Amino acid sequence: MTATILLSIGIVFLAELGDKSQLMALTFALRYRWWVVLGAIATATASVHVISVGVGYFLGVALPTRAIAFAAALTFLAVGIWTLREHFAQEDPDDEPKPPRSTRAPFFIVVSAVLLAELGDRTMFATAALATDNNWFGVWIGSTIGMVAADALAIGVGILVGKHLPERLIGIGAGLLFLYFGAATLLSAALPDLAFAASAAIAAAAPALAGALLLARRRGGVRRADEGVTEPTDARHR
Repeated sequence: MTATILLSIGIVFLAELGDKSQLMALTFALRYRWWVVLGAIATATASVHVISVGVGYFLGVALPTRAIAFAAALTFLAVGIWTLREHFAQEDPDDEPKPPRSTRAPFFIVVSAVLLAELGDRTMFATAALATDNNWFGVWIGSTIGMVAADALAIGVGILVGKHLPERLIGIGAGLLFLYFGAATLLSAALPDLAFAASAAIAAAAPALAGALLLARRRGGVRRADEGVTEPTDARHR
């Protein structure tokens, strides 16, 4: 079983490098305490991999990949919109103090988001495939450790990067990437025969359009605020 655990750790860790779940871990680490995020990821990962191991080892049936992909795509799009709205709504941090971090059950927020996202992730299918030919308990333990280790690396990178870049800039970039992954996942589920280059180009339009709309909305709000400030001055000169 030791060999199965090590094999699962290696495969899942490598599969998670650069994956969407690392981006999600980094984004949540900017908002909540890192140990809360890591604990929630470990809980969600263990739960999802129990399902995938059970399906692969005990049932030996194929997962409903298309339905899961649609659910995952909607999750990424929702997280992307939520992240962008949150960071675009912030005013200049030099003018106003930052609001305190949310305390509304962050653990359960992260668990819910990661559970939904991981249901359509490639590591779930890789775990199910490993469990068909290996010890299911070893695959479950190894895949959970591998994913938590990969996401812990992303959290660590986020903490280091966050010390040198504005949190708002990192948050906006993460939100745009979530929109891209969500659009790409949705396209792959709806149009599986679409070429990769075409799919990537179309998916890139989602974050580009969202960023342009939010930027235009923010500039419009700043312009109206400036007009509101200058209006009393003009009235006094009359």
